[in-house]
Amino acid sequence: MAMQAQEIEDLIRASFPQAKITITDLAGDGNHYAAEVIDESFRGKNRVQQQRAVYAALKGKMDGSQGELHALALTTKAPD
Repeated sequence: MAMQAQEIEDLIRASFPQAKITITDLAGDGNHYAAEVIDESFRGKNRVQQQRAVYAALKGKMDGSQGELHALALTTKAPD
């Protein structure tokens, strides 16, 4: 079952309550999303560390072929 953009945002927001989060449905099919997450907690962390933290927030929704979320193009950064 496909996930809705709001579900993705809610999962990320639970771990990053102060973040600026933008979710975009890339193909209009509920399976291919882009997410931009801007959060102060990313300051001083490299991109891999930032993205691992966001994927952990998704609580396994992308795991394996049976994951609810098929594809997520992820952009992370600390605020300017």
